Amino acid sequence: MRTWIPDARNFAYLTWKQVEAIEKDKALLVLPTAAIEQHGHHLPLATDTLINNLLLGKALERLGPEAPVYALPPVCYGKSNEHLGFPGTLSVSASTFMAVLRDIGASVAASGFRRLVLYNTHGGNSSLVDVMARDLRAEFGLRTFCMFGSAGAKFEGLSAQEKAYGFHAGEIETAYLLSGIPELVRSEEYTSNYIAELANPDLLLPENGPATFSWLTRDIAPSGVMGDPRPASKENGDRWIEEAATKIAAALEAMLAFEERVPA
Repeated sequence: MRTWIPDARNFAYLTWKQVEAIEKDKALLVLPTAAIEQHGHHLPLATDTLINNLLLGKALERLGPEAPVYALPPVCYGKSNEHLGFPGTLSVSASTFMAVLRDIGASVAASGFRRLVLYNTHGGNSSLVDVMARDLRAEFGLRTFCMFGSAGAKFEGLSAQEKAYGFHAGEIETAYLLSGIPELVRSEEYTSNYIAELANPDLLLPENGPATFSWLTRDIAPSGVMGDPRPASKENGDRWIEEAATKIAAALEAMLAFEERVPA
């Protein structure tokens, strides 16, 4: 699969002797978590994994050469049962996903590393990533961190409706791929669908509300798209990648500098 991770920061490219030489108490390992799942008629199954790799790779390029940050190989398969029923979606159970993260965390700790960030770019994994970051902290004493998506990028030029409900295969994801790997975007196959409308507020929301309802993609989006990819452009993708990479790099630097907070 295509990678933007710099070779010198690709953990899997190291030998065990090179890993042995790393100052473990200062280093930060990044474990990407994503998915292989349907992304409408116009984006590839690997969209979440590609975006994770693209944003993380661009962020790692911004770090100084002295920063001991390394990207682990991604966990490509996620909890994607919301997309089951669409051919090509490959989903694992919550227990399997968490067991994989637990075992990787155990291996990281056994190698002597003390800092691990779980960097997730698939919404279906988010709650499990939160749980596992706490569990890895408790079981192995790892200093764990979580980071999600574009790390707080503002997406200037994005409509309020798309920002709120462009959940899946919408303008942002399409723009990212138009910038990073445009040959995989089928622009002639765009479809649009929203799970909710800002103009028609409701008490029960699909996400991020005081009361929510559970949903499966096939119930509400026949094409698999939740959002509107039609306004997406390479130019916006370029700008948004730059902003996201800058924020991700800043977060990684903060994680490197993080000190234990012990009550007086």
